[in-house]
Amino acid sequence: MDPLSVLRDYAARDELDKIIFSGDDILFGSDYSFPANVPTAFTSKQSGRPYPLSAAVFLAQHNDLKHTDFLQAARLRRIPPVSLPDRKTFLDFLQYGDNSLPSEPLLPSSLPPFSQDAQPPPPEESIADEASTAHIRSLERPLKDRNAILDARGRDFLAIYHSVLRREEERVRNKDSAPPSGRHEPSVTAVALANPKVEKVVGDGFVPIILVPSASQTLITIYNVREFLEDFVFVPSEERMRAMKGSPKPECVTVQKKHRGERMGAAGGPVSFEVRDKPASLKPDDWARVVAVFVLGKEWQFKDWPFKDHVDIFNKVIGFYIRFEDDSVEAAKVVKQWNVKIISISKNKRHQDRPAALEVWERLEEFVRARS
Repeated sequence: MDPLSVLRDYAARDELDKIIFSGDDILFGSDYSFPANVPTAFTSKQSGRPYPLSAAVFLAQHNDLKHTDFLQAARLRRIPPVSLPDRKTFLDFLQYGDNSLPSEPLLPSSLPPFSQDAQPPPPEESIADEASTAHIRSLERPLKDRNAILDARGRDFLAIYHSVLRREEERVRNKDSAPPSGRHEPSVTAVALANPKVEKVVGDGFVPIILVPSASQTLITIYNVREFLEDFVFVPSEERMRAMKGSPKPECVTVQKKHRGERMGAAGGPVSFEVRDKPASLKPDDWARVVAVFVLGKEWQFKDWPFKDHVDIFNKVIGFYIRFEDDSVEAAKVVKQWNVKIISISKNKRHQDRPAALEVWERLEEFVRARS
């Protein structure tokens, strides 16, 4: 089975979240396993070299990121990043887009739409020769039955065991609420949150997420969070919006703790965080990466979050509330009922911004370490 065909099949069924990176392998649910570095028929227009399967899967799962943020996230995961021209070609293939590919197609299997009943005819000029195809097929590891699983070399059986346990626990918890007829699948979000893997923040390319409010009445937004956390300076959101001169609001901003004294990275290097302000757009795997939130002080901020209540939220996610030091106490009345760190800054004394930003980093580091 061609791994790109399997990947397109999962994309068509909206099951990309079931594809998991496990060590040197990539697991397609419980159906297939391929080495992450196996070469594919997806090749670079510039160099002509094939992209590994890890690059294709990472692009499929993170195609909503802006290209600059995507490149940085890929490098942090030590995955070869897909170039911008190749990105569009591959996404057209993945999403059943325009099949009129160039005369020398980068993706031989993409000319006709993928079908379970019929294999697409081979192109006239195939980039992957017969030897390469035979090599790819020799590396396939179907996981359809017990014998196939036991024969899968290099697999982490403990991880498989824990995954099966989590699925079974989720099935038991949801048994009573399942419809009397029809198939019931475990909640992927619940499974992800049950094992958030926060320990991966420290040094293996795992990119944690910080959420900020999208409301304009909060001090820290996606417009000014980078200046505050990286440069230790508070710049009003309105000022940053004017500087953008009508450019659209960013979907995601990357920030780093890149100053001396940092301790989060396993090797002492800078650690990157994704900052987002649209919780509704997060996928189950994304929620497992959420480590912090800047709160607005309004109950509706947490509507539809996959947590039981505020106690559950702030046990799994560290909360920060940034306020002006001369604001009234009533403004923080609701926040004081939550397990949230309240940090005050001055309206005019910008030299006080640095200690406030450093306190955010210090608290965040303590929180991550406590959960590692």
